[in-house]
Amino acid sequence: MNHIGNCFCGAVEIEVHGAPEAMGYCHCRSCRSWSGGPVNAFSLWKPQAVLITAGEEHVATYTRTPVSERKYCSKCGGHLMTNHPQLGLVDVFVATIPTLAFAPQVHVNYAETVLPMRDGLPKLKDFPSEFGGSGEMVAD
Repeated sequence: MNHIGNCFCGAVEIEVHGAPEAMGYCHCRSCRSWSGGPVNAFSLWKPQAVLITAGEEHVATYTRTPVSERKYCSKCGGHLMTNHPQLGLVDVFVATIPTLAFAPQVHVNYAETVLPMRDGLPKLKDFPSEFGGSGEMVAD
């Protein structure tokens, strides 16, 4: 299945193919600051499943750390995705691809939450151990 999304002004179009590797919520301070919200809804994709189909000349990148290359539209500032080269995954923000049926599986960085969410999903203190985190669960 394919999903098409756009930045805020529509100058940049992205397309994702197939199914995401994972979906969930990130509660880290970096994601909250970048998204401007109390939590960030993510969908993780293999890089080959994510294409910029229009407006590539408007895609800008902000890299604060080597872990995250944040992509946004230089015309409107609309956030698009974050490349995670060390993980071999791309986080396409769920709000960017409105036709994707969001089915969250996990909360990451829940130790930093400012918006407790009692939804029965697993809550990780930081990241899963396979992604370099502790894999430690925290209470709802």
